[in-house]
Amino acid sequence: MAWTRHAWQATPRPPVNLHTDQPHSARMYDYLLGGKDNFPPDRDAAEQALAGFPYLRIATRQNRAFMTRAVRYLAAEAGIRQFLDIGTGIPTSPNLHETVQAVAPDARVVYADNDPIVLTHARALLTGTAAGRTACLDADLRDVESILAAPELRDTLDLTRPVSLSLIAILHFVPDSDDPYRLVARLVDALPAGSHLTISHGTGDFAPAVRDQAASAYRARGVSAAPRDHAAFVRFFDGLELLDPGVTVAHRWRPDDQVPAGLTDAQVSCYVAVARKP
Repeated sequence: MAWTRHAWQATPRPPVNLHTDQPHSARMYDYLLGGKDNFPPDRDAAEQALAGFPYLRIATRQNRAFMTRAVRYLAAEAGIRQFLDIGTGIPTSPNLHETVQAVAPDARVVYADNDPIVLTHARALLTGTAAGRTACLDADLRDVESILAAPELRDTLDLTRPVSLSLIAILHFVPDSDDPYRLVARLVDALPAGSHLTISHGTGDFAPAVRDQAASAYRARGVSAAPRDHAAFVRFFDGLELLDPGVTVAHRWRPDDQVPAGLTDAQVSCYVAVARKP
């Protein structure tokens, strides 16, 4: 495979069922960000969540801004050149690969998602630099072994060298019954020392409406939602070295001049952290 060829160009793809009659968290997220790649059930579910937590758009945008700051730091300051982003969501610029390849054109990025509309857009839009590499795979976070064994990942990333693993706004859609801690631990175990884990996660600690009304609006439409408290969030980083400023709210993680003044923790209601594997 040529160095600049993208993994999804290798074989034809069959038609996909977008399940547009059902809300999906990725398309709801797109709607909250002001995107156009969503359908009436997604918009209805998002509006019901907004009715319960009116700051949900603010939280969504600050979550996205955190991701950009975190991966830029990892590329520019930590020297990471390999990125695995699970739960990618519908492409919204600046995408992760745009951010890291602006710093390091040779950076390699693998996106993973299980929503057909995400994959359709990703294969069309998520193209990287000539020096780097960008791939996309159809995978569910709950099937870690399939992610780790995927040819798209193995052909793009060298798992003997440090990798940045991003789980941005996805774990709060994984219920306790699916043991999200085991899933994260297995992914981290597969990565070498010097790798980093970046997570953002909704919480009701600052605004109970997130835990109660907003999460209930998601669940009522068949979308699992499990906001977690501080102690539950910290558990995802067991055995890892948290980077400064540790566990905090999204807009407080190394803020830049793009973070609006006056934001409150209750408005953002999203825990974040970046940690290094020793």
